[in-house]
Amino acid sequence: MSKVASSPYLDGGYSLRGVMLQVLLALVPAYLVYVWQFGPGILITTLLAMTTGLAAEALMLRVRQRPLWPFLSDGSVLVTAALLTLALPPLVPWWVVVIGTLFAVVVAKQLYGGLGYNPFNPAMAGYVVLLISFPLELTRWSAPQSLLADPVGLVDSLNMIFGVGGTAPVLALDALTMATPLDQMKVQIPLLGSVEAALASSPVFGAIGGQGGEWVVGAYLLGGLYLLWRRVINWHIPVALLVGLGLMAGLFHLLDAARYPDPLFHLFSGAAMIGAFFIATDPVSAATSNRGRLIYGAGIGVMIYLIRTWGGYPDGVAFAVLLMNMLVPLIDYYTPPRVYGHSS
Repeated sequence: MSKVASSPYLDGGYSLRGVMLQVLLALVPAYLVYVWQFGPGILITTLLAMTTGLAAEALMLRVRQRPLWPFLSDGSVLVTAALLTLALPPLVPWWVVVIGTLFAVVVAKQLYGGLGYNPFNPAMAGYVVLLISFPLELTRWSAPQSLLADPVGLVDSLNMIFGVGGTAPVLALDALTMATPLDQMKVQIPLLGSVEAALASSPVFGAIGGQGGEWVVGAYLLGGLYLLWRRVINWHIPVALLVGLGLMAGLFHLLDAARYPDPLFHLFSGAAMIGAFFIATDPVSAATSNRGRLIYGAGIGVMIYLIRTWGGYPDGVAFAVLLMNMLVPLIDYYTPPRVYGHSS
């Protein structure tokens, strides 16, 4: 006769591996749309980052004398690699991907004690290091396939990422890249005098965001809604982030529509949507209570707008997330969850 444990019977929900699998599954639509709009380069860089991340994590676990399989199989390093590469240009040189992944896994994660101990989001830490160290390589964003006479295929992507053929891939890459919508908008408004003139100045802009990029952002939104439906993430951080960014953009657009783009442009350009649902919701580096999550998410949204509008970078998701990561202990201190049995 089998033994049955005593009550209470609680549903443990997803395991860590299950959560990471759900996150990767939610990113599948974005990858499909990304390949459709910008070519297969993103698949190559993601595979390279995942391979590098697994090797780096295995080495660090061996150095720290920790068992390999329980940590390598949880899927966290695969999620870090995926989020990092989705933040990078899809045809970025291979060594940039390797350096960013090594920093994210070795420094931002393992040197702090591994998953659960890292105060900063590893993917965003790796991205910021690359952005500061190699700004030229991170400005070569691929033009949408619809704007190219000859779409970029798998062989072309391999040649450009790994530098096969000497300087030819670099020259070809220059002909296939363009500024991001956020960068173009930031540069053109002071030159042309209005948002409307900036939108008409370049084919990089689409209906509400970037040409091609707005489809990818829509796929991020679809994946984020899937995570909410599956209860992998809570609604507090995504909603607070998007509302914070949208309200800031709406306020300044109402004050001066000629100088400040509307909220939809900000929400459907850059990394705002993937930041809201996939990056800021990292349970390790985010706030813990529901009140704290609302403050944390809103703070990221406001900082994104401030950096985009007056900062030195066209997008501000990574910096905003890392800055709010620093404030998480303070937020948690002043927004503790209510203790059951007490009125407050």
